[in-house]
Amino acid sequence: MLKAVLFDMDGVIVDSEPLHKKAYYKMFNDVGIDVSETLFESFTGQSTLKICKTLCDDFSLPNPPQYLVNLKRKHFKYIFENDTDFKLIDGVLDLIKDYIKNGLVLVLASSASMVTINNIFKRFNLDKYFTAKLSGADLQASKPHPEIFIKAAESSGFKKDECIVIEDSTNGIKAAKSAGIYCVGFDSIHSKNQDYSNADLIVNELSLIKYDKIKNVI
Repeated sequence: MLKAVLFDMDGVIVDSEPLHKKAYYKMFNDVGIDVSETLFESFTGQSTLKICKTLCDDFSLPNPPQYLVNLKRKHFKYIFENDTDFKLIDGVLDLIKDYIKNGLVLVLASSASMVTINNIFKRFNLDKYFTAKLSGADLQASKPHPEIFIKAAESSGFKKDECIVIEDSTNGIKAAKSAGIYCVGFDSIHSKNQDYSNADLIVNELSLIKYDKIKNVI
C-alpha cells in the first residue's frame, strides 16, 4: 500500500531548468567552452559537481571542478533572485496538498544543492509539507546512482515497496528503478529529450497521479 512519495524538484515541483541553463551557459562562457545542446541535455538530473567534473575531463580544463561549481552557483543565485517568472509547476501544489490530506509522507530527493533547495522551499513555503529533504550534492554518488532514493525511502520511515518516485529525467528514472522503487515519469513540456521508457507509469499532467488514481499502483 502506498505510504510515501519521493519527489524530484527541478521539473517536477519547480521549473528551474531554464534558470539553471542560463547559469550554466554563463559559466561555460566564463571558462571558454562550447557545450552542445545534446551534451547539456544529457546532464539533466545530475548534480552540479558531477557535471563540472565531466566538463573538466571532456574539455581538459585547467580549473578544478569546484571552481566551475562556484561560478555556476554565483550566476544561478543572481538569476534566481531576479527572475520574476520563476514559479511552481502547474498542479504540483494541489497534488502535494492532496497527498498530505490522504496521509502520505513526502520526501524531497533532488540533485540540487541544499542551499538551492532551501531557497526554493522558502520562496514557495513548502517546508510544512515535507518530512525530509535530501540533496544529491551531499551524497557520495549522483543520479543515476540509486543512493539518493534509497536514503529518501529510509527517511520516509517506510519500505521501498511502500514508496513511489516522481521524476522527469532519464537519470532520475534510472536512479529510482536501480533503487527498486516504483517510478512515475512526468513527461512535461519543461522536460526535453528525456527517456521515460524505464518508468512504471508515464503521465503528462500531475492531476493524473492524485491519490485516488495512484493509491493502488503498488
